[in-house]
Amino acid sequence: MAEAVHKILITPGSSDVEVKKSHFLGALRAVKSEEEARAFIDEIRKKHYDARHNCFAMRIGTPSSVFEKSGDDGEPQGTAGKPMLEILKGAGLYDVCAVVTRYFGGTLLGTGGLVRAYSDSLKEALSDSETAEITRGCLVVLSCGYGLAEKLKRAASNMGVKSMGEEYAAECTLKFIVREEAAPAFTAKITEISNGQAVPEVTEGVLFADGTKPYIYE
Repeated sequence: MAEAVHKILITPGSSDVEVKKSHFLGALRAVKSEEEARAFIDEIRKKHYDARHNCFAMRIGTPSSVFEKSGDDGEPQGTAGKPMLEILKGAGLYDVCAVVTRYFGGTLLGTGGLVRAYSDSLKEALSDSETAEITRGCLVVLSCGYGLAEKLKRAASNMGVKSMGEEYAAECTLKFIVREEAAPAFTAKITEISNGQAVPEVTEGVLFADGTKPYIYE
C-alpha cells in the first residue's frame, strides 16, 4: 500500500484537566500558516484573558518541510510548549496548533508536574479530536445513465472507495476518490460492470483527507 503523506486535524478537540486545583484547558485547531496559528493563540488568550498562562505548540507544513514553534508563556522553560510539541510530533500531525491554558490553583507543581499536566491536557484534547491521513489518490468522475448509477455506487462501496458527490441531470455524474494503488482495479471494475458505457475520467496525484467524509486537501 502507498504510504500516507501525513496526518491532519479534521475536527478540533478540547480538554479540561485538573491538577492540584490548577485547571489546564487544551484546545486544538487546524492551521495552514504561522499567521493562522498566531490568530488562534490570540483568540484563546482573549477568551481566557484572566488565565496566568497560555502555552502553545504548532507544526505547519509536510514531512519534507515542516515549521515548528512552541512557547511556555511564563512557565519554567521547557515545561509546557516543548512537551506539547513532542506530542504533536509523536502523533504525526501537521498543519495544527495546540494551546493549553492554565488557571493557577495556588499550588506549585514542580517541573515534572508541569510537564505531565500540559502533556495530559494535550493528549486528552487529541483524544477528543478526529484526525485523518493526507493521502495521494485519484479523483474518478463517471457519467452514466440512471439505471447504471446504483450498480456503480454499490461496486464502489464494496471496494471501499468513497464518494465525493453526485449530480443528476440528463445523465448521472458520480465522483469518487480512491487511493493511488487501488485506482487501476477500481477503473477496471467500473469498465467491466458498465460494459464500457461509463468511461472513467481520472485525475491523478490528488491529495485528499481520508477521513469519515473525505475531501480534497489544498
